[in-house]
Amino acid sequence: MNDGGQLQLLSQPGYVPLFLRQLGRCGFQASWEAMAQFTADRGAATGDELWSCEHPPVFTLGQAGKPAHLLADLGIPLLRTDRGGQITYHGPGQVVIYLLLDLARRRLKVRELVAMIEQAVIELLAAHGVAAARHAGAPGVYIGAAKVAALGLRVRRNCCYHGVSLNVDMDLSPFAAINPCGFPGMPVTQTRDLGIALTPALAATALAEHLARQLERKQ
Repeated sequence: MNDGGQLQLLSQPGYVPLFLRQLGRCGFQASWEAMAQFTADRGAATGDELWSCEHPPVFTLGQAGKPAHLLADLGIPLLRTDRGGQITYHGPGQVVIYLLLDLARRRLKVRELVAMIEQAVIELLAAHGVAAARHAGAPGVYIGAAKVAALGLRVRRNCCYHGVSLNVDMDLSPFAAINPCGFPGMPVTQTRDLGIALTPALAATALAEHLARQLERKQ
């Protein structure tokens, strides 16, 4: 998996290199295994990468997630993962960007990274005239009460993987079968319904660029 997709340099000269790898549509299990292997194989010279993709329909649980947050069987697979957070849904039309970063090299703490990811989404939406915000105690990005982006990370040996999902142009109905991120009745929304005319591919590129600006660290 980590050999697929062409690498595009996102960082500016003089900054810690950051590459974007566009994977297209790929299975969640395969991408998860590839991220874990990439992180296990990392050395001091391994570059940092963002992996952009979409997944076929799947529910995923964080490592401490409660299966009871799945409310109905829709015939969609449920996978327990090693990321943080509770349950969420991935499906076509949702942009997923995985962040494979050496946090020590970038001098980043996890909480700071979470804020940067959220800020990248907030700034992307603001560029299209949509005001978004954080909610205390509930990582992600919201339009009013409705969640538009979710995130979850895993850190091993000061390196992270997993990342952020942004609802762009998808079937949102499977979210009704879960308590999104463990919150009963939490509404969800997507950029299409907010009047943002971006395809998933364009939204992925734009979000990657906003993430790169947030992550800039001089060498």
